[in-house]
Amino acid sequence: MNTSEDLINSFIDHYWLSYGASENTLKSYRSDLKIFSNWCNNDLTNLTQKQVQEYFQIRNNEKVSKSTQSRILTCLRTFYKFLYQKKYISIDPTEKLTHPKKEKKLPVFLSVSEIDNLLDAPDIKTIIGIRDKAMLELMYSCGLRVSELINLNHQNINLNDECVLIHGKGNKERLLPIGDFAIECLQKYESQSRPNLLKSSQNDAYFLSNRGSMMSRQNFFYVIKNYAEQIGINKPLSPHSLRHAFATHLVQRGADLRSVQLMLGHSDISTTQIYTHIQDVQLKNQHQKHHPRG
Repeated sequence: MNTSEDLINSFIDHYWLSYGASENTLKSYRSDLKIFSNWCNNDLTNLTQKQVQEYFQIRNNEKVSKSTQSRILTCLRTFYKFLYQKKYISIDPTEKLTHPKKEKKLPVFLSVSEIDNLLDAPDIKTIIGIRDKAMLELMYSCGLRVSELINLNHQNINLNDECVLIHGKGNKERLLPIGDFAIECLQKYESQSRPNLLKSSQNDAYFLSNRGSMMSRQNFFYVIKNYAEQIGINKPLSPHSLRHAFATHLVQRGADLRSVQLMLGHSDISTTQIYTHIQDVQLKNQHQKHHPRG
C-alpha cells in the first residue's frame, strides 16, 4: 500500500521528469502537498470535491493570498491528475474547481533616477562592491529573475559577444544581449573581484559570496535592501524590482510588448501586459499632478 509520502515522492519525480520544473517549484509543490496531506490526515486518495473546497476556505480564512491559493490549486490539480492516470483514484476531486480571482496588484515601480541611484550605490573600490555593482547592472540590463542571476555559471556569459545564456522556468533557454554598462562592470568583476572571492577553491558559479560559494537568494535580497536604505528608497523592494524596472522602462521608451515578453521569458503575453498598465498609471499620476485641471 502506498503511503501519502510515497505518492508525493512519486508525483514530484514524475513532475520533474515530465516538465523539467525548477528546484524552487518542486520545493513549493512538495511543501504544499505535505501541508495538505497533514490536513486530511494523510488520506490523499479518498477525498471529495467538497472536502478540497473546505481546505481552501480554511486557507482563505488564514489570510493566505489569492496568488498562493492559486499555486496550491495548480499543484493539487496536477497531483490528482497524476493519481487518476496512475489509477490510484477513480474520481479527481479537483477536476471542477476553479482558480480564485487574483488581486490586481501592480509591482513596485522604480523611476530611472531611482534605478541610477541604486546602481551607483555599491562602493566599487571594494571587492564586494564590485561584485554587487556587477550583479545589479546585469539584472537590470537583462531583466533577470533572481534565480536566473544567482544560478549563472561562468560558461553562460560571453563578454566578447555581449550576451548571456539564461536557463529559465521549465528549463527554457533564452539568449539575451548585455548592455555596455553591465559589460564594463562584469569585466571589472572578472578581473578584480571574482578571483579574490574564489580564493583557492573551485566553483562554477559566476557570482560568489565572500566565502567563495554561490550567492543565495537571501544574500542578494539583503544586498538590494541595504543599498536601497543607503540611498533613501523607502519602497518595499526585492530583487524582482529590478526585473520590473527593466520591463517598465523598455515599454515606456517604446519597446513592443512581444520583444519584452521574449526577453523576460514569459510564456504568455498576458503576463507581460501588466507593464502597459504601469505606464498607464504613471501617465495618469503625471496628469493629475501637473495639469491645471487634473
